[in-house]
Amino acid sequence: MNFHIITIFPEMFDAYFKESIIGRAQKNKIIKIKIHNLRKWTNDKHKTVDDTPCGGGPGMVMKVEPIYKAIKFIKKKLSTKKDKSKTKIILLSAKGNKYTQQKAKKYTELDNIIFICGRYEGVDERVLEFVDEEISIGDYVLTGGELPAMTILDSITRLLPGSLGNKESIKQESHCQKGVLEYPQYTKPKIFQAGQKKLSVPDVLLSGNHAEIEKWRRKNEINNR
Repeated sequence: MNFHIITIFPEMFDAYFKESIIGRAQKNKIIKIKIHNLRKWTNDKHKTVDDTPCGGGPGMVMKVEPIYKAIKFIKKKLSTKKDKSKTKIILLSAKGNKYTQQKAKKYTELDNIIFICGRYEGVDERVLEFVDEEISIGDYVLTGGELPAMTILDSITRLLPGSLGNKESIKQESHCQKGVLEYPQYTKPKIFQAGQKKLSVPDVLLSGNHAEIEKWRRKNEINNR
C-alpha cells in the first residue's frame, strides 16, 4: 500500500515513521511512504503557500494553486495503476468527517492514499473540488494535519496482513467491533505492592480455565453501543 503526504513540514515525519510497526512495515515492503514538500509547487522566490483570507479575518489560508499542482503531480505518477478507484485523496481538516476504526478497515482495501495536511486557518475551500474526502480525527483543533496523517496511516498499517507480530491482536482489541472496548489486561507479577496498597491480578486469569477466562473477559468488555 502506498501513502503520499503533502505537507510544508516534511521533517516532522522522520522519527515516527522509522520506528516500531511503521518502520517494520516499510522494511518488509508492506507499505511505502512518500513525503512531498508543498513548497516545491510554488512559483515565487519565497515559496509562498498561504495568503490572507478573502473578506478579511485573522490568520492565513493555504492557497489552492500549489495543492492542486501537488495532487496533479502525484496522480500522474499513479496513472499506470489499472483501477483508479483504489486511490483516495484525503484533506485533513477539523471540519471533516469523523475518523473511525471502521473507516480504517475500509481504507485497507485501497492501493494509494494521498493526504493533504492543512495549516493556519485552513485551506482554500476550492481544494475540496480535487479531494475525495475531508477527514477529522476528533472534535478539537490541531495546528496542522501532520499528526492526523500519522494517526490515520498508523491505524491502517497495523490492519494490513503481516504488519503485526500476532495477527490475532487486531481481533481482540478496542473498536474491533463497533462500540466495544477491550477487556482489562494484566501481566506479572501476580501481586504488585505500592506502599501499603496491594494490587492483584484477578484469580480467574491465573486459573488456566480458558472457558472461565473467556467468560470473565466478555463480562468485562466495555460496551458503548
